[in-house]
Parts: sequence; C-alpha cells; structure tokens
Amino acid sequence: MGRAKLPRKSTNIDMTAMCDVAFLLLSFFILTTKFKPSEAIAVETPSSVSSKVAPNKDFVLVTIDKDGKVFLTIDDKQKRETIANSLNATRNLGIDVTAFKNASFVGASFSGLKSFLAISEENRKGDQLPGIPCKDSTDNELIVWMQVVNEAYAGAKMDLLLKGDNVAKYPAFKNVLTAFKRNNIQKFQMVTNPENAPAGSELYNKSMSGEKQEN
Repeated sequence: MGRAKLPRKSTNIDMTAMCDVAFLLLSFFILTTKFKPSEAIAVETPSSVSSKVAPNKDFVLVTIDKDGKVFLTIDDKQKRETIANSLNATRNLGIDVTAFKNASFVGASFSGLKSFLAISEENRKGDQLPGIPCKDSTDNELIVWMQVVNEAYAGAKMDLLLKGDNVAKYPAFKNVLTAFKRNNIQKFQMVTNPENAPAGSELYNKSMSGEKQEN
C-alpha cells in the first residue's frame, strides 16, 4: 500500500514585532548616547605600556600642545579661587575671581589674563590662545604659576600631571621642567596613551605571571 503524502506548507514567520523592537532599541541608544565633546586643547600623547591610571581628582595638569604652547588646568575650584585672590594681591592683576574660578584652564600671560577670562568657555580653544609664556628662564611665567599653586595646595593632596603632544619639541618640555625645579617640585606623572606590552617582553611576562598568581 502506498504511503500517504502530506501536503507541504511553507514556513512563514512574522518579523513585524522583531523589527519594531529593533528600531525602538536603536532609537533609545541614539537618543541616550552622549558624544565626546571636542577637547579645548588638542593633544596627541605618546604611547606607553604603563597600566597606571591618571588621577581624576585633586590634580594639577600642565599641557604642552604641538606648537609648544603651555596651558594650566587646576581641578579644585576652591584652589582656583585661592590662586586668583593671591595673584590679585601679589601682582595687582585685578582679575575677576569668579570667572577665574569657573575657568577650566589657563592659557594666557598675566597681562592677557583679563582678556582670556572674557572669552566664553565654548570659545576658549587652545589653538587660538597664546598659552602661558614659557620660552626660557627669563621669560617663564609658569614659574610663578607653580609657586602660587604650591602655596594654594600647602598641606593638601595634589597630583601634578604633565601632558605633552607627541610632536612637541624638547625645549618646551625643558622650560616646563625648569618651572618645576625652581619650585622644588621633583615628582610628577606623565600622561600617555596606554597600550599593551609587546608579547615576550619583560613587562609582558611580569604582567602575565601576575595574572596567573591572582587567578
């Protein structure tokens, strides 16, 4: 007796609901994503294999851009206020203390500080600013800046960071280090672009052995 043949039916899956969910998720991620804002001071840091993370609190950052211009960032707003009052008292600058307190970084000479603070925050771009004069030992205002910073942080924690562009010339770094030495600052951290240690290197072997011991 012959075997009965069952009619073949094509499989039909309704994808409407899945498409709706996919578009809802896509819309959610687009609306909630925060794009990284452009940096006021563009710097391409050199690479290193250091795994130490730069502090994000209680730090003072000296930045050197590709043209050798120097900028100063002070994390603590209260310390900025103290520094502004000190500069007004010792150098008679007459700067707006509130404006200085709210400024995210400094990038001008003492004589141009008022004009710098008059620029709106969104228009303060490093490539359009002169930077802090730091040309040589006779024209190095960073020496004074580091002095008032040291006084403001006296007895308090301060992590000093140095961030330099990969193509910045050595004299720019030398003049910054001169400002540090003049204020007896011997300890600071370099900000670099971290990368993995080359396979087979001593640092790579140490990190691998450390991982095995922790596991």
